[in-house]
Amino acid sequence: MKSHRPFQQYDYGCALVSGLVALCLLVTLLLGACQSMPQASAPATVTRTQMLMGTLVRITAVASSEAQAQASATAGFQEIRRLEDLLSTWIATSELSRVNAAAGREPVAVSPDTLLIVQRSLDMARLTDGGFNIAIGPVVEAWSVAERQRVPSDRELETVRPLTDLTQVSLDEQARTVFLARSGMRIDVGGIGKGFAADRAVTAMQQAGATAGVVALSGDIKTFGRMPGGRPFAFGIQHPRKEGALLARLTLQDEAISTAGDYERFFEREGTRYHHILDPATLRPARGCQSVTIVATEGAMADGLDTGIFVMGPEAGMALIERLPGVEGVIVDSEGRVLVSSGLKGRLQLEPAAP
Repeated sequence: MKSHRPFQQYDYGCALVSGLVALCLLVTLLLGACQSMPQASAPATVTRTQMLMGTLVRITAVASSEAQAQASATAGFQEIRRLEDLLSTWIATSELSRVNAAAGREPVAVSPDTLLIVQRSLDMARLTDGGFNIAIGPVVEAWSVAERQRVPSDRELETVRPLTDLTQVSLDEQARTVFLARSGMRIDVGGIGKGFAADRAVTAMQQAGATAGVVALSGDIKTFGRMPGGRPFAFGIQHPRKEGALLARLTLQDEAISTAGDYERFFEREGTRYHHILDPATLRPARGCQSVTIVATEGAMADGLDTGIFVMGPEAGMALIERLPGVEGVIVDSEGRVLVSSGLKGRLQLEPAAP
């Protein structure tokens, strides 16, 4: 999966922004001026940063006044903090932590939001033929790509395979409970939760009066509206094999973007790259792609699809993208070839250094 820590570090700036996506995305957001506009009749723009969900979260809000822009940004942060308290597996009292602690024993009553994101995660698993799996944490630990940099034995991996079986995750919508049937199972929605939180934060900001803005959680980015003067939000996609270089640029409006890549956490052994995006079928690093970038109307969709499609591989993954309404994508396959979905071909600008 993209990451099985709850959330990852991301850096996101104001006038010219670059950050490495948890989804492994280098973002350059051209906001022009991010400070409040001095003209009385002009909209106000504010950008604020807080540490939430284990990462740096930046929110830019545009509203009719500075006070309203500040209030909108505050509403966005408050919504993200509320979801963190429900979903973070680093918080012992969170609902997901209680679900994991009760694995093999009993169902746990949860809030509608927790039930919804677990359901969305299971739907994403079905959509990607099992490529997205919120129960793969024990396999991630067996690899510990960033820490131990060792290749686990087949026996080690097969020992934990039963703990990744999503058929053992049961939801009762009427009772509003989640039950993990096997002791030792645990679920982590870090691979979809940041996009989900970005969606909810945008809704909260709009309800508080924001007319445009950006929410960035560890590289999972959601935009709405346009900047003052009608400027769109411009983004750059990190080249998966050229550190610090861009593969392509595009602009977004009322869309989300997220990338999964094999270049953020990996080690090499005897000429083989072992990275953190694991195939739930083989329990080993997925081999078909170098990176997958998804553009979608929903942050949760972009966040979950990038990992699932990375595991599916370039051909099946692009076929899925083309079937899904409101979803576009850029896939760099294992040989470095760039595949662009039909809806992005008129919008995407490949950089000269790109393959």
